[in-house]
Parts: sequence; C-alpha cells; structure tokens
Amino acid sequence: MAGRYDRNPFDEDDVNPFAGGSVPPASNSRMPPLPHEPAGFYNDRGASVDIPLDSAKDLSKKEKELQAKEAELNKRERELKRKEEAAARAGIVIEDKNWPPFMPIIHHDISNEIPVHLQRMQYLAFSSLLGLTACLFWNIIATTAAWIKGEGVMIWLLAIIYFISGVPGAYVLWYRPLYNAMRTESALKFGWFFLFYLLHILFCVWSAVAPPFPFKGKSLAGILPAIDVIGRSVIVGIFYFIGFGMFCLESLLSIAVIQQVYMYFRGSGKEAEMKREAARGAMRNAF
Repeated sequence: MAGRYDRNPFDEDDVNPFAGGSVPPASNSRMPPLPHEPAGFYNDRGASVDIPLDSAKDLSKKEKELQAKEAELNKRERELKRKEEAAARAGIVIEDKNWPPFMPIIHHDISNEIPVHLQRMQYLAFSSLLGLTACLFWNIIATTAAWIKGEGVMIWLLAIIYFISGVPGAYVLWYRPLYNAMRTESALKFGWFFLFYLLHILFCVWSAVAPPFPFKGKSLAGILPAIDVIGRSVIVGIFYFIGFGMFCLESLLSIAVIQQVYMYFRGSGKEAEMKREAARGAMRNAF
C-alpha cells in the first residue's frame, strides 16, 4: 500500500534547460569604439570669420556723394519753386488734370473754382458740351448702320471727323473760355464765348435738319436723311430719327445756356466793361 505522502504522478518534473550543457557559453564580445571627431566639429566657436568692412576712406566718399545728391535735389526744388512763383505773378495757373476720373485729360473743378452763384450756369454749359459729345457719337453709330446697308464709307469717315474735331474744338473754343470767364470775371473771355457758342448753336440746328450741302448727304443724322433712308431700311431710319431728336434737344439746351449767360453778362455790367475795353483798344491802335 502506498504511503500517505506518495509523489503525485501529475506533477511536472523540474527540468533545467541548461543542465545538459548543450548551450554554448556566451562570448565576451564588445563593439569597437567610434573614431574620435576633431574638436569643434559641431560648434567651432574658436574659428574667426573675416567680414569685409568699408574703410574710412570709402565711407567718407559715400557721404560726400549723398551730400552732393541732396544739394542737387535742393537746387531743383528751389528752381521749381521759383518758376511757380514767376508763373503765379504772371497770372499763369498750373492746373492738374482731374476729369474724367478714370482717365484724366482736362482740368475741371466747378465746385471749387467757380463762384457759388454761377455754378448752376456752368453746370448747364457743361451739360451742353456733354450733349454735343453724345450727339456726335450717336451720329457715328447711325452712319455706321447706313454704311453697312450700302450708303458708302465716305459718310462714316466724315462722321468720325466731326467727332474728333467737334468735341475738342467745342471745349477749346467756347467751353473753356466760359469756364475762365466765370472764374476770373473777364469781360473779353465772355465775348469769345458768345462768338463761338453762336457757331455751335448754328451747327446743332444745321445737323438736326442735315441738308445735303455743304456736308455730304447722310453724314449727319438729321431729319432729311432720316426720311430718305427709312424707306430702304427701317432700322437705319430709326437710328437717324434718334439722332435728329438728340440734335434738337442739344439745340434747345444750347439756346437756354446762351440766354442765361447773356442775362448775367448784361446784369453784372460786363457788357459795358467790354465796350470800354474795346474802345480803349481802338484808341491805342489809332494812336
């Protein structure tokens, strides 16, 4: 009979895996050390860097050049100021171009340069100038349509000539003199305005009618060419009738402008002043 404390057959035996001596002993191996890097390899603070510096002579030379440039600029500024003062004494006003805002080509500042009681009249005259521009531009459109319908290229070329000569001519011959007359109260400039503005009114009335002489046939979009072309092309006829209406409106606006300017001219005594200046000029020429 087995003893009370017999060995359990299910117990695992303690097995030493290294007892058999089958595992070779570990070799005493070491990695060779890394080669030594030179001192200051990463941060060589001891090395000196040569930075080229201007010598005192070069600095002095540059300083003299700057002083010479400054003296030249001061001289030009004094010369420009002297010319501006001379122009102001001679009555010459240097004007900056500010209109139209997107591409300034003329100087135009009614609100700041024209007296308040004359601004409405000046704006009305400016509307007349813009109206003439619109009429002549529409005239190009109408003659272009007529040219496409077989009326010939000559009327289109004449319409271009009317536009590129009429608009600048109106500005120089009558609008600018009126602008300066309003600004400086000059009687002679008023006279210049009246002379050429009457020619402007005659041109607008003539264009509204557009007889075949002295201008060529249908080069102006007036009532007579409109009646003539509407039988052959309704669209071209409508264009010409629109041009006729625009020239009529421009004529009426121009008549209103010259009436107001003339009323102011007489009421302010500029008419008598212009007569006195003309008489003095005639006397000087006589003697």
